[in-house]
Amino acid sequence: MRSQNRTRVTLFRWSSLGIAALAAGAVAFAAAYAQEIVPRLTGAAHPMKDVAASPLPSPVVDDQRRMRNYPEQPPIIPHSIDGYQISLNANRCLECHRRQYTDHVRAPMISITHFQDRDGQMLADVAPRRHNCTACHVQQTDAKPLVENDFRDMLNLLPVGEK
Repeated sequence: MRSQNRTRVTLFRWSSLGIAALAAGAVAFAAAYAQEIVPRLTGAAHPMKDVAASPLPSPVVDDQRRMRNYPEQPPIIPHSIDGYQISLNANRCLECHRRQYTDHVRAPMISITHFQDRDGQMLADVAPRRHNCTACHVQQTDAKPLVENDFRDMLNLLPVGEK
């Protein structure tokens, strides 16, 4: 009886060692394969090496309003915001985009949704949770995309098979 149990235990040990070796080989193969097919987007080939930072892309400052790519997309900032201060005590964006100043500077007024608190109540001024403009709105730059993009607006899509 004892010899039968010993054979089972030995067989179990060898089979579990074989499965572990196969799993380790599969993980190593997958890692090597992934390195070949996934291109590096940024950084050095060796993660611990120092790499010189690439220059910042230039802002697009033509003040042209851009078409949004999808519904509810926050508008992009079509002018330079270098040196703008946005903090709890100051917000340079509101000097032009606050409701009472838009007539004087011809800037678009911020959306009325920015005057609602989290409970949907309308406020007289910009809601505190909407005070940090650059959390949603980004400045347009001439940066090249990291990956190719063949995005087409939903309104420009044709039914399958038509050209």
